[in-house]
Amino acid sequence: MTEAEFERLATAALTRFAETLERNLGAAAEVDFQGGILTIVLDRGGTYVINKHAPNRQIWLSSPRSGASHYGFDAARAAWIDTRAGRALADVLAEELGEVASGPLDLG
Repeated sequence: MTEAEFERLATAALTRFAETLERNLGAAAEVDFQGGILTIVLDRGGTYVINKHAPNRQIWLSSPRSGASHYGFDAARAAWIDTRAGRALADVLAEELGEVASGPLDLG
């Protein structure tokens, strides 16, 4: 994957996540996407940080619930997949943040 492809795919995913979370988390969290870093601060405590890591062509997640994980793009699945556990980033976020959302989260 070229750097330009990575930037395009990662930015599109983070933008989609930010927009969906802003709509669905409402007053339960503050969602901020600036400079390629998506930060979600939960009102009940805990902060998620999701950012692009260009040198490795990955998206990195720091979660107060599941810890740190790294996601590479899997073209066959058209998704960002955990390099160790094999789970899609969208699924992890939907599961973890779905608990504070106003309804089911679809981040795919």
